[in-house]
Amino acid sequence: QVQLVESGGGLVQSGGSLRLSCAASGRTVSGYTMGWFRQPPGKEREFVSGISWSGSSAYFADSVRGRFTMSRDAVKNTVYLQMNTLKSDDTGVYYCAASFRRAAASSKEYDYWGQGTQVTVSS
Repeated sequence: QVQLVESGGGLVQSGGSLRLSCAASGRTVSGYTMGWFRQPPGKEREFVSGISWSGSSAYFADSVRGRFTMSRDAVKNTVYLQMNTLKSDDTGVYYCAASFRRAAASSKEYDYWGQGTQVTVSS
């Protein structure tokens, strides 16, 4: 079993930045793909970004590419989502997730989920 805990959400003005963290505990997450998803108000959950736990490259949804970066700290068992140039459309609950599958980008491919952290971007 893997436990994921997100932190770092909050209220920010349009154009601002936030960094989300996701701390993993329990079973080792070595070899897992880690991902970030978000659920805007009244909409379905959508993929934001993913990264191989042992890799150095991340992949992103078109809507955030160039503004968001994702990284991981294997020693701390933590992944991060740096969000820059935030827009009102980025508002939502952000979830961290872990997958057994490589390059997973669908919520159905993820096996463990955090509880989510709220990000609100004011215009």
